[in-house]
Amino acid sequence: MAAPTGLLAPALGCRDVPAFRAVALSAEAAPFTPMAADGWQTSPPSDADKLFSRCAAKLRTLRGDSGQLKEDLNLLFDQLLSENYNKNIDPNINIRPEDVCILLERASCLVPLSQEHLVIKFCQLVHRLLNQLKVIMDEQTLDVLATYTVRALRVCSTWTHSDVLLALSTVVYGNGPQCHKHLSDLMDEDGVLLKYSCTSQSNVELRRVALTCMANICLRFPGQPPLDDQYRNVCFRVFLKTLQSSQPPDTDEVFYCMLLQTALKGLQCCLSGGKWKLGGGEELGSMLAALKRLMFHGTPGVSVEWPAVLYPAPLPQYEGPSAPKPAEPPTSSEPPKDAAPPGKSSVKKKRKSKGKGKNTKTEESKEEDRGEEHREAEPAFQKGGKTEGGRGEGETIPKSSASFLYPSWKRNCSDSEFSDVEGNAQCKLRFNHGRVRQGALQCLLAAVKAVEKRTLYGYWSSFIPDSPIGGPRPLTLFTIILKDPSPKLRLCALQVLCAMLDGSRQFLAVAEDTASPRTSYTPFSFMLATTIRELHRTLSLALMTETSSQTLTQVIKCLAFLVANAPYHRLRPGLLSMLWKQMRPYVRYRDVNVHVSVLTFYGALVTTQAPLPEVQLLLQQPDGGGSSSNTGLFTPQDSALSWRQRDKVSSPSRTPLAHSQRSSCSHSPHVPHTPGEGDSSPPWLLQLCVSLVTQPREDQSDSEGVGGATLEPPPVRLEALQVLTHLVRGYFSLVQTCLPEIGMVTARCLGEKDPSVQLHGAKLLEEFGTGIIQQYRSENNVPESSRIPISQVVEFWSEVLSGPLNEALQNEQHALLQASACVTLSTILPQAFAQLPDKTQLMCITVLLGLIYVEKYVVKAAAVRALGVYILFPCLREDVMFVADTANTILAALDDRCTNVRTKAAWSLGNLTDTLVINMERVGVDFQEELSDMLLLKILQAATRGAADKDRVKCNAVRAIGNLLHFLCQTQMSRAVFQGPLEDAVHALVKTVQSEAVMKVRWNACYALGNAFRNPALPLDSALWSHNAFSALCNVVTSCKNFKVRIKSAAALAAPAQRACYGDVEQFSCVWRSLVTALENSEDTNDFLEYRYSASLRHTLSQALLHLVSVSESKDMPPLGASLASEEGKAIREHLIKYLRAEEGGGGGDIEEAEGEKEEEEGFQKDRIGSLQKSLIRLNGLKAEGEEEKGKEVVVYFIEDLLNTCKAA
Repeated sequence: MAAPTGLLAPALGCRDVPAFRAVALSAEAAPFTPMAADGWQTSPPSDADKLFSRCAAKLRTLRGDSGQLKEDLNLLFDQLLSENYNKNIDPNINIRPEDVCILLERASCLVPLSQEHLVIKFCQLVHRLLNQLKVIMDEQTLDVLATYTVRALRVCSTWTHSDVLLALSTVVYGNGPQCHKHLSDLMDEDGVLLKYSCTSQSNVELRRVALTCMANICLRFPGQPPLDDQYRNVCFRVFLKTLQSSQPPDTDEVFYCMLLQTALKGLQCCLSGGKWKLGGGEELGSMLAALKRLMFHGTPGVSVEWPAVLYPAPLPQYEGPSAPKPAEPPTSSEPPKDAAPPGKSSVKKKRKSKGKGKNTKTEESKEEDRGEEHREAEPAFQKGGKTEGGRGEGETIPKSSASFLYPSWKRNCSDSEFSDVEGNAQCKLRFNHGRVRQGALQCLLAAVKAVEKRTLYGYWSSFIPDSPIGGPRPLTLFTIILKDPSPKLRLCALQVLCAMLDGSRQFLAVAEDTASPRTSYTPFSFMLATTIRELHRTLSLALMTETSSQTLTQVIKCLAFLVANAPYHRLRPGLLSMLWKQMRPYVRYRDVNVHVSVLTFYGALVTTQAPLPEVQLLLQQPDGGGSSSNTGLFTPQDSALSWRQRDKVSSPSRTPLAHSQRSSCSHSPHVPHTPGEGDSSPPWLLQLCVSLVTQPREDQSDSEGVGGATLEPPPVRLEALQVLTHLVRGYFSLVQTCLPEIGMVTARCLGEKDPSVQLHGAKLLEEFGTGIIQQYRSENNVPESSRIPISQVVEFWSEVLSGPLNEALQNEQHALLQASACVTLSTILPQAFAQLPDKTQLMCITVLLGLIYVEKYVVKAAAVRALGVYILFPCLREDVMFVADTANTILAALDDRCTNVRTKAAWSLGNLTDTLVINMERVGVDFQEELSDMLLLKILQAATRGAADKDRVKCNAVRAIGNLLHFLCQTQMSRAVFQGPLEDAVHALVKTVQSEAVMKVRWNACYALGNAFRNPALPLDSALWSHNAFSALCNVVTSCKNFKVRIKSAAALAAPAQRACYGDVEQFSCVWRSLVTALENSEDTNDFLEYRYSASLRHTLSQALLHLVSVSESKDMPPLGASLASEEGKAIREHLIKYLRAEEGGGGGDIEEAEGEKEEEEGFQKDRIGSLQKSLIRLNGLKAEGEEEKGKEVVVYFIEDLLNTCKAA
């Protein structure tokens, strides 16, 4: 049967056909619009799309031999150039990049270079289309257009080159490395770009376009290869010469400013274009000198002689006064009619209705933009010493300087004595001056990031001076931060200062001013301390006077960088207390960015050199270091209008909180505190952060309050959690009383839906658990009364483990949260874990054992590490079943593909074998018999494989091998199944000792061999691998550059308890000679850091030599006697006497550690001498004949001489 004619219904089950909504036919119905393939309705083509399509189709039909080609191209180019392709004006423009590339390639083939008018129009079209449509060209189009424009520069007349260069700059924008074959024509000695960009070029516009082209060549986007250093050096020198050159004669100053802006942008591209080293000589100093001069370009009142080069020097380099200029005609001092009295605003305050606080940020940013574009003015930086406020810290600008801070040019152009034309010209000039200064600061920021830190430290004094005594203040970054009326320029200067302070801890660590000042000379450490104090003074002034929220955020960030890097433990107290009080009013600032930056500052404050006594005192103050009656309510900008505020309108964002709101603030308690009560109250900062995380916002409007309270924005809450974490880490003794509050916060965070909040809550819980563990460690000597009672710790963890932490452990959607929860489980205090209910203990163990087998690597790594912690718990390590289960899961993780998982598994395996050794010593043979031999064999084989892995895995794998070789008993070693793995394990240790691996790995390998040698069941006397093990240790003890590795190898050589373990006489003599040689060379090192371990090395070597004497037999006497009777015997005698007298401590490299060990050695002096006397008695009882008897006499006489010398002392 034939199909019916007419409309066919859509096939059932066909999902690719979009379903159209039925619409009744009528005259009022909307016209039909086609849909795209995805079913969405496409917008109608714009006029630009239609014109472009029509011109592209026409262009495709043109032929090069047509007689009407010139007229047709002229018409097409005029039509294309008449259209605006900016998508900001018409968002419906949808011209595809590939269509643009095809059109430009086709047009380049049709426009001959002999038709220069067409060439100009084509170049204008290239610039218009690529620039407005933001087209990313393919390689073919890039090559075609670059070749065409380069040829046009060689062939066409000079009058066309400006447009050609403009097109070329658009083509090479960010494509410099891809145009490498054209760079030689452009930037060689006779290249066209060098020709037009040189300082002798009279055409400023042509020179500017050439510089723009070079800047775009240097521009590099992330992921692109850097420009070749040869051409980058050429561009750098051109840009620097341009910046150093003076304004050409008969050149408009606005054009000169635009030229400088282009050169600054190019220099910034050079510095930001990837790894690159500045040339030698004075290039860096010349560049910094030019940038410093341009930082104040066009500033009224600045008349100094700028140095051509800045040199690295610790002393500030001040600018000298310039030659006197002819006096300018005096201007009228009569104030305008609408001028207000001094100290008051000249603009009437605008009325604002209540409830408009939500639009504050938008209005403020618009006002700043308007001021930046139309009314930006330069500060009158005069040379007087009072331009930056007084020398006292925290001192504000005096009122008497109000007239100085409100110069005449700061008024609107319409209010000044200029006519409209003159006023517009002055505004335009001031705008361009500001752009130059902004470009210089941005370029300086790029230089700070590109130049090596230690190189840049020498130039700090040129940009960050100390406090000079008398005389004019230098022009520095501080001048811009405090005086420039443009918030953008102040922001740029603060960004430069932040970049300079970031990572400066090593440089600033030298600063110190705690000692009494010297009168004869000023040490460098005191100068640095003065610089830090000047930084505090300047940023404190900026904090109190700043009006722009964005710039205020940067001020606080800058203070955070300063606090994080300055050595306050070497400075006089008071700096942090001043900042603490000044920052207090901003803790409830309504701008989120300012609020977050304030919390970042507090995080840096409680992190730097924690625990710092000054910060500890501040935290103990009940109300945060200030009275609630005058702090925490108003910012300095509220109490008095800042002099920078152009419109003199107080921002609604700084409106003080209502009294009812203030009364509920957790940071402003109204209950009076006595000193005794204040000591036990929670720190104010902790209360603040807890309230920010858990309490609703205090400034929410009525509409926000409908349907439930609104919490603080996520950035504020996350930053508050980070501050809590830093506070717990650095000042645990102050926050330990807030155990319920910490538990409440972590439970609240873990129960939320936001993974970031959950993760930060788990991190806070982890830090709190770590703090409790640190309290209970014996080496920290925390009194019992100062610790959190075990009962409270058990109650705390019981609540945590029964709450949201259990859900976080099972949250498979967020791997990081699961991993963090595993780490949190590992921070449970072992004594508290033992008192938890059995059900809770079983839950923790079961979850961790199960998470080893998940697919996410980060979870596996955290779980296996937590098991490595649990295996050391006293309540678990003697449980054979738990040890076996843990061992099997660790073995499974050791075979994982992820290196991080294998690293954590190797660490846990080392802890597991540590537990085996502890149980062997405490429990005895019963534990060894209960543990499966096959499991031990698997552990030994897995550790041997790990010794061939990466250094991170190898480090703990060799530790596990040493523990296992120490743990295995005679019956296990005698089994045939253990023979091969045992030999492989020792060979792995020997290979690691002899390798060029990381010193920590070799150190662990030497320790492992010594650990194995302590096992009397190890067949050192008969095994074939024994000789290789002793040879490796003898080689390391004499030749290794690292003294800590030498110490461990010497200790390993002294580990065997019986003479038979050392083998024959030849091997015993080899060990003796190696120890003697190492003792003679114990002070030979080129590394000063190693020299601090030399005393510990001599201690261990002396101990090893006396140990060999104590186990020696008659057959060993000839080589020992020959050694002691020779010249080296005298050196041995001196070192052994020092050892017996305990004149040199052994062990660590720390001075306090060494002194403690020295006192301990003095206590054991009698034991050492007693052991040596026992050795003498044993040697006298040895039967020897011939050469052995002669050697015995020498050895006995040597020991008697040692004993007599020690007794005589």
